Amino acid sequence: MNDMNVSSPGNPAPSCGSSGSLKISILLGAVIALLAATIYLFYALDRVSSDLAKFQQATQAELTTLRENSTISNATARRNLEAMKEDLEAARRQAAMAVGQAKTEAQAHADALAKRVAEEQRRQEARMTSQITNVQEEANTKIGAVSTDVTTVKSDVASTKEELQRTIGTLKTVQGDMGQMSGLIATNGKELAALKEYGDRNYFEFNLGKSKAPQKVGNVAVLLKKTDPKKNTYSIDVVADDKTVSKKDKGINEPVQFFVSKSRQPYELVVNEIKRDQIVGYLATPKVQASR
Repeated sequence: MNDMNVSSPGNPAPSCGSSGSLKISILLGAVIALLAATIYLFYALDRVSSDLAKFQQATQAELTTLRENSTISNATARRNLEAMKEDLEAARRQAAMAVGQAKTEAQAHADALAKRVAEEQRRQEARMTSQITNVQEEANTKIGAVSTDVTTVKSDVASTKEELQRTIGTLKTVQGDMGQMSGLIATNGKELAALKEYGDRNYFEFNLGKSKAPQKVGNVAVLLKKTDPKKNTYSIDVVADDKTVSKKDKGINEPVQFFVSKSRQPYELVVNEIKRDQIVGYLATPKVQASR
């Protein structure tokens, strides 16, 4: 009877429960039959005993069959379990190989990417180095050119200063119409440019024609009255500090002097060119303005 409880690790014995029930039923039937035979058919005891023996044999045969089936089932179950274990191990090995392959591929991809990054960085560094070299060369070239230009400018400035000094040296001071010595007098545009560069006084150029109202020159106003190109003379009215001063028959390049309230030195008006109803010249005023 203990053999009927044997089962495989994965599968129960296919007929253990039914075999036990069947045996109990048969035994119960036998007991009932025996009781019935005892009560009703005592005389058939031998026959029942014979039947019981047959039944026992049949039961023993059935138990043997069950044991064999159970053994086969257990062996099959063990084989299935071993196969499942092998499949599981194979699956694990395959998964491990797949993971390893994936790791290898990922590492290879990372290595390739790192190599590309390094190459790109080298190319950028090379380009940067080349650009820096080009910029340095260009800067050196420009610095050289600027140095040459500076040298040229210095030479030009020196020449200009020399020319200015020569021009200033040719200028003269004369006595103005008020009896005071004038500053340096320019007789043409070149000399006037030299005086402006020299910077001793303020200079205001003018080109005046005859008009009804005085025309502003610097901080005064001048009204041209008449001109005589043949005699190189002219007459003007000068309006300063709300006062009008008449200057008549003045000559070319003659300093025409007058005072204003804010200057201790006289203003000087010089006409370099006299045309019909037109005069061209400049007004020179002191740099420092102060009350007399």
